[in-house]
Amino acid sequence: MGQPTIKDVAKLAGVSISTVSRVMNNSKPVSPEARKKVLDAIEKLDFKPNELARSLVMRKSNLVGVIVEDIGIEYMAQLIRGIEEIGRVYKYDILLSSSYGSEEALNNSIAFLSTKQVEGLVVITENLSDDTLLKLRETRIPFILLDRYQSFKTISSVKVDYAKEEYNLVKYLYDQGHEKVLFINQDEDNALNNAKLEGYKKACEENGKNTYILNTEGRSSDDGYKIGKETIKVCKENDISAVSCLDDEVAIGLIDYCTDNGIHVPKDLSVAGFGDSTIASIYRPNLTSVEIPYYDVGAIAIRALIKRIKKEEDILHEDWIMDCTIKQRESTL
Repeated sequence: MGQPTIKDVAKLAGVSISTVSRVMNNSKPVSPEARKKVLDAIEKLDFKPNELARSLVMRKSNLVGVIVEDIGIEYMAQLIRGIEEIGRVYKYDILLSSSYGSEEALNNSIAFLSTKQVEGLVVITENLSDDTLLKLRETRIPFILLDRYQSFKTISSVKVDYAKEEYNLVKYLYDQGHEKVLFINQDEDNALNNAKLEGYKKACEENGKNTYILNTEGRSSDDGYKIGKETIKVCKENDISAVSCLDDEVAIGLIDYCTDNGIHVPKDLSVAGFGDSTIASIYRPNLTSVEIPYYDVGAIAIRALIKRIKKEEDILHEDWIMDCTIKQRESTL
């Protein structure tokens, strides 16, 4: 005997197929007597509905599509964890796809997930074109965009105020007794870099300090190492005792250079990073850094998306700004 069908349930319960459907989906009122008959029949037959068919009919799959640039990027993995774990609390599962920085792959992922009856989309990217944003809107599927560079000011999302957090970090270094702080930024014009530079300058201005700025070519530890010689030269010439780096990788590269050249961190020079990657707490000396609550960003994003799916109150009618924490460790005095 094959798997029982909704027709078998209706026959055993002595009711119509539509009544069985109403009980299963809790869509319309059913008398207590009829409901009991249906539930008894479902239990006796061990009836399991075809979820795919139900999702097509009800247009409800309890699936959310998540598109990431690369799951190998640490902060993206943390975002996904927050999305998946909180999504499950609301009985939603995720379908994951990666674009690997390719706009074509990103567009293909949007099209593919649309065919899988996902009820919502979360797009995690560091670069989104206007054309791709248009494709997202054309799907008419509710979506949340988590754009690290905050390129689209008209789209509300869960964000970090990088200017404020860099300001707080530099202020912390001043409060530690450092009179002069060098800021190492990346030589690239984007919202993320510009915000951190703005925060650094504001902290210097409000504390009556001079600004000292160097730019790296990139954001890797190699870039931090390469700029090490120039960094130490500027620090010695200006009696600078602390360096704030745009991210942890650059900071670790700079510390490596100091170690190779007999400069003790933090005794001779304090170094701080930004992002609090896993390596920040493992590396020696442990790196002082700004901890970004990526898990919480993902958790709030999926909660907001599910509310949009259910047409409930939109908690992202304006940006949700997350507060960060300075993790004080061995690399600063």
